[in-house]
Amino acid sequence: MSSEAAVSTPAISSKGDYYWLRSFVAGGVAGCCAKTTIAPLDRIKILLQAQNPHYKHLGVFATFKAVPQKEGFLGLYKGNGAMMVRIFPYGAIQFMAFDIYKKLLGTQIGIYGHIHRLMAGSMAGMTAVICTYPLDVVRARLAFQVTGEHRYTGIANAFHTIYLKEGGVLGFYRGLTPTLIGMAPYAGFSFFTFGTLKSLGLKHFPEQLGRPSSDNPDVLILKPHVNLLCGGVAGAIAQTISYPLDVARRRMQLGAILPDSEKCVSLIKTLTYVYKEYGIKAGLYRGLSLNYIRCVPSQAMAFTTYEFMKQVLHLN
Repeated sequence: MSSEAAVSTPAISSKGDYYWLRSFVAGGVAGCCAKTTIAPLDRIKILLQAQNPHYKHLGVFATFKAVPQKEGFLGLYKGNGAMMVRIFPYGAIQFMAFDIYKKLLGTQIGIYGHIHRLMAGSMAGMTAVICTYPLDVVRARLAFQVTGEHRYTGIANAFHTIYLKEGGVLGFYRGLTPTLIGMAPYAGFSFFTFGTLKSLGLKHFPEQLGRPSSDNPDVLILKPHVNLLCGGVAGAIAQTISYPLDVARRRMQLGAILPDSEKCVSLIKTLTYVYKEYGIKAGLYRGLSLNYIRCVPSQAMAFTTYEFMKQVLHLN
């Protein structure tokens, strides 16, 4: 019985018709499940990262309590509609691209092993970001709004307003540079850590950690609870490395909606401003404790759902 590497790329046979389409669907479903799980935490993170005046004096848990009091329970899910519109293609492109890049790196360039996963994950993450970035900008703008002080009435209005008032198409790509720079280590280390933990677990403890795949008994996969654990560890490590760049990205995305937007026009200027104004703990790493809470279930759910969908759609 063979053990399966993380998000492996099997040879396409007669049973592999529409393989990339099925991989696309599996990744999209995985992304939606992951983000729905932690949508309230995402809203709190954006409010804290960008120093929203209504909540800037509060900590993570105090903000989590204050948002429903001020905006109702659904306030925790503000911007989540835009997130779902974005996250399906984002997750779909990322997982599908990881399969493609990993295969190309192996067959065309001859790169295998740990660097194989790291490079493929980084390129897949950046590809997904470029394709879906405007949706992320709109989602961040909607999530930053507070009830009673709405600048945008919905997704369509946000797109229309940003296009007209912030330089057309370029207005949707504010903060793209720090996003790409941050995504490279985040996605790379996420896929790398998950894949490495999975490979080591199935190699050294196959009976304790693994089980036969339901769609292919010859393939050994991780048990669900082990999948969740490996995905959570992968997310925690990746987030720690890339978090300051995520803070800079959010502030640049919010653009004109922030009173100090003129100081956040480039990656270096934004990082410098946040560091000088708020410091490391209260600035560059503000909201990190929340990120640890959210990234563990998010990445755990993403990888576990993708592994499950691979079996449902016969991708193993």
